[in-house]
Amino acid sequence: MEPSGKERWRIEGYLPKNEFRAQLEMGLARISFMNKQWADAEQRYDQVIERYAETAAAPEAVYWRGVSRYKSSNDHTVLGGVAEELGEKYPESVWEKKASVWSH
Repeated sequence: MEPSGKERWRIEGYLPKNEFRAQLEMGLARISFMNKQWADAEQRYDQVIERYAETAAAPEAVYWRGVSRYKSSNDHTVLGGVAEELGEKYPESVWEKKASVWSH
């Protein structure tokens, strides 16, 4: 939740410790993203990727890190790199499918 009390991320059900922690950090990244703090969001998503590469949160973090980078730079070419990274690291994820429209 944001300090104002607005919900930005929801986790339902039980998760193993590592997955739970990754989801908590995704929530913090989402708050930055929704507040248009693009550099902070990008950094937070990057931390999820580095710390929790083997979790279900990692491909989503790759996607949103790329969107954050695009938002801060208005350089659409970064999105092609997101699609490529997801195709290499997480080819079976739904996030790879979502980013596939950005492939060159």
